[in-house]
Amino acid sequence: MTADTLSIAQKLQAAAQDGDAEAQAVLGQWLLDGRDGSADPAQAFQWFLKSAAQQHAMGMHMAGSCHENGWGTPVDFFAAANWYRQAVRTGLDAAMYNYANLLQTGSGVAQDHAGALALYRDAADRGHIKSMTKLGRYYEDGLILEKDDDAAFFCYREAALGGDFRGQFSYAGMLAARGQPEEALQWLAKVPLTATPRYMAEAGALLLQSPQDEFRRVGQDMLSKAAGANTGQITSPIGSSGPAPG
Repeated sequence: MTADTLSIAQKLQAAAQDGDAEAQAVLGQWLLDGRDGSADPAQAFQWFLKSAAQQHAMGMHMAGSCHENGWGTPVDFFAAANWYRQAVRTGLDAAMYNYANLLQTGSGVAQDHAGALALYRDAADRGHIKSMTKLGRYYEDGLILEKDDDAAFFCYREAALGGDFRGQFSYAGMLAARGQPEEALQWLAKVPLTATPRYMAEAGALLLQSPQDEFRRVGQDMLSKAAGANTGQITSPIGSSGPAPG
C-alpha cells in the first residue's frame, strides 16, 4: 500500500468510525476486496451492517450480498432478501437485480416470476446490463410473457455490447442459430475475458455439445481456462436455455 493509499484508508476509517454511512459502505467494500492486501469478509460485513442501519442504499445491498453469498456471515437467503428489498426501495438497480434473482429461484422468499420480471425490466430500463440479459432469457423461454426471439435477440445484443459475459454467450448462441457462426465465435472469444471459472465451465460443457468443430474447440478452451483459474468465485448459473452455439 502506497503512502497516498494509506492516507486515504486512514481518512476512510476515521469517517466510518465517526458514523458516515457512505464511508462505512466503502470501507466494507475495501475490506471485502482486500484493497490493503488482506481481505476480511467478517469485518466488511460489520461495516455494511452499520451503513445499512442508516438506510444507506449500497450498505443495505451489500449486507444482503454478504448474507446471500456467505461473506463474513453464514448464508441466510431470508436475511438477504430482507436487505435487498429495502435497498430496492431506494431505486438501486443492483439491488433490483439481486432481489429478482431470489424471487426467480424462490430463495428466502416465495417464488414469484412476475415480480422478478418486473424488477429485471425496471433495472434494465435504468441501464443495468445483467438485468437486460435476464430479461432476454424470459423472452427466449416464453416464461410469464409470450415467447419472442426477436426481443430476446435485442436484449442479449444490448447486454453483450454492455460487457456482460452471460449476455455475450447468449447472444452468440442466437447468432449461431441465425446462421452467423463467424460473428458468434467473435462474441464467444470475449466471454473468458470477464467470466468466472464456474461460468466458463458450464459454458464450455454446453459448447462441447455443438456439432461444429469450431465451437467445440472454444468449449474445450473455456474448460481448460476454468480448470486453471480460481474456482472459488461465485456466479449465477447459465440457466436452462443457454444454447450450445452451432
